[in-house]
Amino acid sequence: MDIEIEKPVESHPLCRLPREDLDLVAELVLASGSLKAVAEAYGVSYPTIRGRVDRVIERLRMVLEDRKPDPVTDLLADLVARGDLTGATARRIRDAVREARKTGPERPRPEELGSEGMNG
Repeated sequence: MDIEIEKPVESHPLCRLPREDLDLVAELVLASGSLKAVAEAYGVSYPTIRGRVDRVIERLRMVLEDRKPDPVTDLLADLVARGDLTGATARRIRDAVREARKTGPERPRPEELGSEGMNG
């Protein structure tokens, strides 16, 4: 018979999430999975809580896949959750940032700068 050694609770993937995410997960469990009830408990709209839950899901996936969080995506998600930015605009910004990271910053070639660009 194999003896299974329990891993410490601290090694559980949920423990690698920020406290606010854990609080949301706890509230969701206590509300029997009702996003409507969680939205009421937090005093926010259903779409706002849906966005927050989606963000927690994405963060948990990143933990499970051992990917590093993206600060730009987190910032945009926070702005959407607060109502400062629409989801569509946030996605456009996120996609533009990702594309820029792939291609690198566009720098003018020296011949495009002209004489004033050479001396600052």
